[in-house]
Amino acid sequence: MLLSLEFILLFLSVLFLISLWATKAGAKFGVPVLLLFLGIGMLFGSDGLGFEFQHYGIAQTVGTVALCIILFSGGLDTKMEDIKPVAGQGIILSTLGVLLMTFFTGGFIYLVVKYAFSSFQLSFMESLLLAAVMSSTDSASVFSILRGKGIRLKKPLRPLLELESGSNDPMAYMLTVILIQLISSGTTSPEYGKAVLDFCLQFVIGGAAGFFLGKLAVYIINKINLNNDSLYPILLFTFGIFIFSATYFLKGNGYLAVYIGGLVLGNVRLVHKRSSLRFFDGLAWISQMIMFLTLGLLVNPKDLFPVAWFALLIGLFMIIAGRPLSVFISLLPFPKMRVREKIFVSWVGLRGAVPIVFAMLPLVAGLENAHLIFNVVFFITLLSLLIQGSGLTMVGKWLGLVKDGDDTAALVDFDVDFSSDIKSTLTEISLTHDSLAHGKRLMDISMPEHTLAVMVKRDSKYFVPKGNTELLPDDKLLVITNNEEALLETYKKLGIDTYRLRRN
Repeated sequence: MLLSLEFILLFLSVLFLISLWATKAGAKFGVPVLLLFLGIGMLFGSDGLGFEFQHYGIAQTVGTVALCIILFSGGLDTKMEDIKPVAGQGIILSTLGVLLMTFFTGGFIYLVVKYAFSSFQLSFMESLLLAAVMSSTDSASVFSILRGKGIRLKKPLRPLLELESGSNDPMAYMLTVILIQLISSGTTSPEYGKAVLDFCLQFVIGGAAGFFLGKLAVYIINKINLNNDSLYPILLFTFGIFIFSATYFLKGNGYLAVYIGGLVLGNVRLVHKRSSLRFFDGLAWISQMIMFLTLGLLVNPKDLFPVAWFALLIGLFMIIAGRPLSVFISLLPFPKMRVREKIFVSWVGLRGAVPIVFAMLPLVAGLENAHLIFNVVFFITLLSLLIQGSGLTMVGKWLGLVKDGDDTAALVDFDVDFSSDIKSTLTEISLTHDSLAHGKRLMDISMPEHTLAVMVKRDSKYFVPKGNTELLPDDKLLVITNNEEALLETYKKLGIDTYRLRRN
């Protein structure tokens, strides 16, 4: 039956509304939002409410575009000053770590098939392929959970995890493509030398293309002088797509290029940079939503039951042994990194949409065991989001790696923002009778140096205060400072325990 455009739009709008509501419920109960998106897609799918969607080619295209946007946005939001101290660890984890994960997990899968699940009949190369598809941590999952939950990790963990998750997808993609080519060739003596050469060329070309095309984008964006300011975010988006697609025709890895291009653009002065970054935050979220809903619609839950025990065994091995082994071995050159930090990095080996998108490559290539690989990967993704995603905050606190106190957050009563080049902290506080006990005038509140109270909200009105302005309980005060620690200490002395921060 041919569905009308109006029905499709109605269906998608209902799906989006339910998903947006689910983000609030997920935050309340500590469930990863992306797991809920997958679940909603499965609920509306063929085994749920009956919406038929079995277009693997369309789903792969949606996943590729969405992943391109997510990686580009992740690069834009990553500050070089944060990742420089952990660049070595991040690069090794995203290359050697992925390779080790593939061989450890692939070897385990082959042994399990040989001695316990012989009915699946996976060869050693197919076992490696299944492992390679799942070898990288998922950038969408890591960005979503770390930023969405507002988890405040002690340095240098957060930049390390974001750098690894943003840069290890290219390695997993190249391993997946090369293994598919080797399996599809069907020869007794595959061309391993050519495969290794292609692998190295894609990596080098992808990195170089991302850097130089990113620099070109910076030059054009700052020089083009568009008449309409609202076009600058669209121009930035266009360059993200251009970097990804141009790198493909240069025979490089587009995923690596678009992430590096985002890093280049995110760490320089750009015209209307703040509005463009906010545009991309929303675009990255809707990309995640579309990607996870599409993948949820694609799977048939009844197909997961025959592989449940097999996939459960592999998933637990990856969480308990495969990921920790690859992390600890990869980080041997960095003895200063503490054991508990390595344990936490091992735990944040989240699988997500990326493995599912990569699992569609064997389907498109027409490999014999492609459906088995897809169903196993989907099951393990659900398992990883449920166990590792839901337990991330708890494990971080148990290891003593989560900071106490308020994290960076959007201001509620004052819709103001500064350029990222201005290194200041904005806070908004709610005044109480106790905080005004030493005097009701602004001058009676002793603020540290380099700190200004710039605006007051009283009921629904806003005004700029003077030193003799009388403040009232329930007033909201907007404060800007260059000395955050001294300001927070002042708040404690004044008995102010309700505040929100936004750091640049």
